[in-house]
Amino acid sequence: MPYGPDERRRRIVARRAGPLLVEGPVDVTLEDGTTVSSDRFCVALCTCRRSRAYPWCDTSHRRSDQPAPHKS
Repeated sequence: MPYGPDERRRRIVARRAGPLLVEGPVDVTLEDGTTVSSDRFCVALCTCRRSRAYPWCDTSHRRSDQPAPHKS
């Protein structure tokens, strides 16, 4: 499929325990039909739904992955 002047192939990096990294700028259409945009060169899209900034990742997925501290 040929790309127009404002379109190009985007690279997405999938990580098992983290966000989807997408080369930007991007427009993301949410389930309710609204669109959010980012002009950054790379954005992290949340896949765990724990982010307070959803759909953007705020690294909330890291909190539950850390072991509990040991009590002495």
